[in-house]
Amino acid sequence: MSAARSVTTWFLEQTAPEDLRGSESFGGQAEFAAREAPGGLRIVRAEVPSAAFSRFLYSEVGADVEWIDRLPWTREEWTAWLDRPGVETWVAYERGTPAGFIELDGATEDTSGRATEPGATVEISYFGLLPGFRGLGIGRRLLSCGVERAWEMASRWSGRPPTSRVWVHTCSKDGPYALRNYQRRGFRIYAKEVALEAAPGAVPAPRPPGASGAGAPPM
Repeated sequence: MSAARSVTTWFLEQTAPEDLRGSESFGGQAEFAAREAPGGLRIVRAEVPSAAFSRFLYSEVGADVEWIDRLPWTREEWTAWLDRPGVETWVAYERGTPAGFIELDGATEDTSGRATEPGATVEISYFGLLPGFRGLGIGRRLLSCGVERAWEMASRWSGRPPTSRVWVHTCSKDGPYALRNYQRRGFRIYAKEVALEAAPGAVPAPRPPGASGAGAPPM
């Protein structure tokens, strides 16, 4: 039997665009996508939903921090998730190579009962960098850009009300700087949970997004 371990989860939020701090303003998605930041960094929205690309980002960024929930997803499940109005993937490229991503979920209602503000919310459902691009300042710029895009999401989706709250949760299994990075961008902790979990065992083998069963064709 695997030994139990204590896992702490922090829930953080911003409730106004002015809460974002410690960042350079990117001046809008088109402007930032069209120019390179110092070091050759570009942040671009993946406007065509791609199960294969999103799964690559998810599995590579989360390989060493126990991101396993989506590994069994089929191509159809990935596509259904990504194709909803209000779900956006913003990708950081360092000199043309994918370095990390931030996924914004403005389509799922926050029914946790913890929300401090009513209205249209956007969750940062996933955010992280591939191992080779950590510690270079990319995460700070990517997170800041993603939060700005979350606050202005209504400008990209017809009929969507203005964002009233941007929230995220992170836990002690994530990278050692995750919580501090969110707090430095102006996120405030509004809830905290501590739970016992089984220690990690074998990580499920990645399954191609198109594999819905035996004999299913690869992506």
